[in-house]
Amino acid sequence: MLIKRILFAIVILTANVSLNYAQTTEPMNEDEKEVAPQYCYTVKEMEKISSFIKEQYGDFEIVAHEKESPDIHCDIAIVPPTEEQPYYKLVTMGAGAYKMNVPKDLQSRVCDRAEYVVFLPKDWKLESDKEEDYWPIRMLKTVARMPVESDEWLFYGHTLSLKSDESPVAEGVGFNSCILLVSKGKDQCVKQFKLGNRGKKVAFYQLYPLYPEELEYKLENSFYDLMDKVPEEEMKNQVINIHRKNFCK
Repeated sequence: MLIKRILFAIVILTANVSLNYAQTTEPMNEDEKEVAPQYCYTVKEMEKISSFIKEQYGDFEIVAHEKESPDIHCDIAIVPPTEEQPYYKLVTMGAGAYKMNVPKDLQSRVCDRAEYVVFLPKDWKLESDKEEDYWPIRMLKTVARMPVESDEWLFYGHTLSLKSDESPVAEGVGFNSCILLVSKGKDQCVKQFKLGNRGKKVAFYQLYPLYPEELEYKLENSFYDLMDKVPEEEMKNQVINIHRKNFCK
């Protein structure tokens, strides 16, 4: 078991990257022209991704469309709360159109395409443009663009700082970073989705926000050490709670 953990830890390289270039998500007027993205799914691929999201996370009718997309076109599917799962599920649609620069020696184990997921409480103000409400969407877009902007890659266990000065994401919110986890959907762990016959696969990662002390602890120790500090109950549904306990303080 120890050998397995060590080998897997080699794959989970620390990716503590400072980012601050998320795009806006606003309704588009009919007279506005959308900037053509460099990387985008085909119509058929987008249909498959949409169907997979519905299968794993639930039906949705609302998609937050991006106004400007200079690189990837990062829309966000908004799956509404249900009686069984009383929280929002936000899933990017478009990040996986970009093939990440995964090192050759890791390509057999690391998926080179990914979409990203966050779960939010049912009373979250999704229509608000205030930063204390908008930051989860900004986080999704920031993480989605990191591989494009930096020519790097992301994987389960990687951590990212969300602002260049490593300050909190918004006033009244203590988080300043996030860690990538395997996403939970209809399957306990959402598996890589096969896009077509050419070997394209897309991973789905859950974004779990971290406090500065938690990020520091993970960087100084390991992903496993940090997860050992997080209660099992906290990991059951992974809904973001801005008032949760700091597990490294």
